[in-house]
Formats: sequence, structure tokens, C-alpha cells
Amino acid sequence: MDDLASFLRTRRSRIDPATVGIPVDSRRRVEGLRREEVAHLSGVSVDYYVRLEQGRATQPSEQVLDALAQVLGLDETEREHLHRLARQRRRRAKAPGGRVRPEVLRVLDLVADAPALIMDHRLDVLAGNRLARLLHGRPLPGLNTARHLFLEESERGLYADWERCTLDVVGHLRLAAGQYPDDPRLASLIGELAMGSERFRRLWARADVRARTHGRKAYRHPLVGLLELHQENFALPDAPGMELLVLSAQPGSPTEDGLRLLASLGADGTESAGGAKSTGANSTGANSMGTGGTGTNAPSTDAGARAAAAGERGRG
Repeated sequence: MDDLASFLRTRRSRIDPATVGIPVDSRRRVEGLRREEVAHLSGVSVDYYVRLEQGRATQPSEQVLDALAQVLGLDETEREHLHRLARQRRRRAKAPGGRVRPEVLRVLDLVADAPALIMDHRLDVLAGNRLARLLHGRPLPGLNTARHLFLEESERGLYADWERCTLDVVGHLRLAAGQYPDDPRLASLIGELAMGSERFRRLWARADVRARTHGRKAYRHPLVGLLELHQENFALPDAPGMELLVLSAQPGSPTEDGLRLLASLGADGTESAGGAKSTGANSTGANSMGTGGTGTNAPSTDAGARAAAAGERGRG
């Protein structure tokens, strides 16, 4: 799925020769740096670097990798990815399982005022709390956010910044492919996305890697409108590849009102904007798959909805 050779090729193609002191004229046809230029700047022989890009050189030293990372202008995430790809030839990580401990599920349900979910390295949602289900308008176990973004066109409106989300997702999957190159389910997912999405193919070919641990995440919910949330990712101990994601709102913001309204719309079992009313009291785990539908008291406009929520907050 991923290898050291292709990563090196894509990284050197993005370097402007002028930034490393190499003069450029109109006769130059190579995009980025030439192989011999990377070799010279890194202090390795041209023959050795060519063999690296052809996948014929094995086990490059830490010093060589650090020199290449500096020449290629890699950030910390890319540098770690480079070292990980080089180590693959000696030790390949086993793909982690997908079981979530019951204690973690209890913690998930304690997060009452913010959407929270548990996701693995393939971006499979393994569990989610009540607000996360209401936000997505569907049961969460079985949802893969990469498929949701790239292959379910009718769902794109949920993501207020869809293009940025696709960059994050592809960058994450690139990292995962480097960490777990022998994971058949991950390989199958990447193949499915490449077959079904032209944008995914273009982004995947760039070989960019991203490790998103926190940042802005904006949704446009069909009932409560724009929700500008802050996402924090927490790695779960003893569960490689698994993370707890919490999406919080700025106190006193319209988004906080929107989340409160969203919770109230689901208070009578209205768990989604388009499904049937939920039949279960708790559907956090993979064995609880209740679906939901809109209630009869849903507001007719986003403005009216937010006004109602703000009024409730003022009276409290």
C-alpha cells in the first residue's frame, strides 16, 4: 500500500530547487529536485539514493534518514512516517483488533454535552454517545468516515468544510498504511475509495501524511444549522490505533445553543433527521443499533431553533 521509495519520490518532486540554492533555467524539465541533487545535498552517493527510490536498498541508517528528511523539508509527522517506512522491512506491525473495553464505553456515555465517539486507524466508528448519533443522524457502529466523505454524496452537506476534511482523511489513511502495511481490511478500504472517488485518487497520489490531534471541525446539521466545534483526539491506552474523539463547543456560543437544541430534539427518541424513532434506551455499543426519526416539534428554521435554545439558556 505504501513504501519508502514512492514516499521519497513524491517528497523530492515538491521541493523548489531555488530554495536549496540550485539555479533554475527554462531548460529544466524535472519537477522538484533531481535524484543526484538530493543525494549530493544529503551526503550519500547517487547510486545509493537511486537504489533507495527503486526499492533495492534496505535498512538505511538513522543518520541517512535524518539527512534526507532535512533536505526534503519534512515536518515532524512526515519525518516519523519516513522512519516508520524504513523500519517496515525489519519489523511489520500487526493490525490491532476492534474491541472496545466496556469501561471505555461507560466513559463515553459520561460525556453528555458534546458529541464523542471512538474510532480506529481505518476510520471505522466503533462506538458513539447520544449526541454523536444525533449529529450524524444514524447509528454509529458500522460507519466509516472515509466512505461517508468520499462515497456517500448525499451526506457531503453535513461537512461544512468538506474539502479540508478529505485532506485530513487521506493524510490519516496514508499514516495508517505506513503503520499497518499488512492490514487487509485497510488495503481493501483504500482500494474501494480509489475505485469510487476521483478526488481520493488525486489526493492519494500526492502521498501527503497528516496526524490530526486537535482542531476545528464544522458541521452543517439539517435541523440546527452550522455547528463550529473543536475536536480533541485522545489515544486509548492498550488499544493501538484507537482514539476517543470529543467535539466541544465554545461556552456561550451559537454552537453551544445548537448542541443543546439538538439534544432536546432527540429527547423523545428522535435520533436522526430521516429515520424511524429509536426503540432502545442506549445504543452506544456495536450491539445496540436503534435508529431514529424527526419529531413533530422540530423548528421550521435554523434562526427560530437557535432563538429557542438561547431563550432556554437565558431562563436557566
